[in-house]
Amino acid sequence: MKKRSGVLWVGLVVVLAVVVVVFRDRIHFDWGSFGRQLRYVSVGHIVAAIALIYGAYWLRAARWSVLVRPQKRVSALALLGPQFIGFTAVGLFGRLADLTRPYLVARKIGLPLSSQVAVYTLERMFDLGAAALIFSSALAFVPKEMPHHELFVRTGLGSLAVTLAIAAFAAVVRLAGGAVARYARAALSPLSKGMAENVAGKVLEFRDGLRALRSLSQFVVVALASLAMWGMIAWTYVQTAHAFVATPELAGLRFSSAMLLMAASIGGSLLQLPIVGWFTQIAVTAEAMHVFYGVPIEAATACGALLLTVTFLVVIPTGLVCARLEQVSLKKVTEESEAAGESVTR
Repeated sequence: MKKRSGVLWVGLVVVLAVVVVVFRDRIHFDWGSFGRQLRYVSVGHIVAAIALIYGAYWLRAARWSVLVRPQKRVSALALLGPQFIGFTAVGLFGRLADLTRPYLVARKIGLPLSSQVAVYTLERMFDLGAAALIFSSALAFVPKEMPHHELFVRTGLGSLAVTLAIAAFAAVVRLAGGAVARYARAALSPLSKGMAENVAGKVLEFRDGLRALRSLSQFVVVALASLAMWGMIAWTYVQTAHAFVATPELAGLRFSSAMLLMAASIGGSLLQLPIVGWFTQIAVTAEAMHVFYGVPIEAATACGALLLTVTFLVVIPTGLVCARLEQVSLKKVTEESEAAGESVTR
């Protein structure tokens, strides 16, 4: 982990140095306007956004308890601490800490880590499906008077088609995962045997994760929980944008328009690096607001910073308290989860 982190940091410093040299004379930013935007935000909208995001964390814990039920009955409340601690680790240490949650859950409820990695994989699949369905539906039916209407509709319909294709693939893997893995291995072996084995292994892991859903009722509960959770996250973006009452482009932002911000924010967080990744996520979200909705760059940056805080960083104080109560060292558990995860996925 340390070696990989060191390489990432060196690469990041080089990239930042190049950006500063190339764009130092092209960036015009009014820090006074940026400060005023933050000073006049609506506290009520921010409180509502934070309540929504914490509700989403509770739904995430409840969903995990449903997914783990075939192995062991565990309450959602018992799994809430590992969710807070795990996302705090990701916020502080980047995506290298992604396996902290399954590691902590496995340790807390006394089940093998491999079983919780399978739950984590299944959770991510439902996350992708629910987020894509909400995003696609919102963009596919945007109002005609909205700027870039045609582009958004095409994007929404394309995303919806991809979502349905992924759902069909998941159904095939659930029913005939072994055959799919054998086909992938045979098709890719001429190119690279290592890659062929890796892809086949991932297909089988995906199948095993899907088989954790033992009944149709369990699938429906998990799907509804996922849709509700991502709906709450989407409304968090709306509430945060509406907090900027002095900027009409943000104060009047519609739900469908906010989906683009959510997509940009999620895209900016995929390669999240420790601390510095916060600023790249703010930059990506702010640029999306500025380009697509004509939001002044200072207001867009202020909104991007607040979105990052509400959706990603607001959990950190709670996570630190939970880590203290459960006597967990964030740095140590992150390193342990990564090492354990590598041994499980080999």
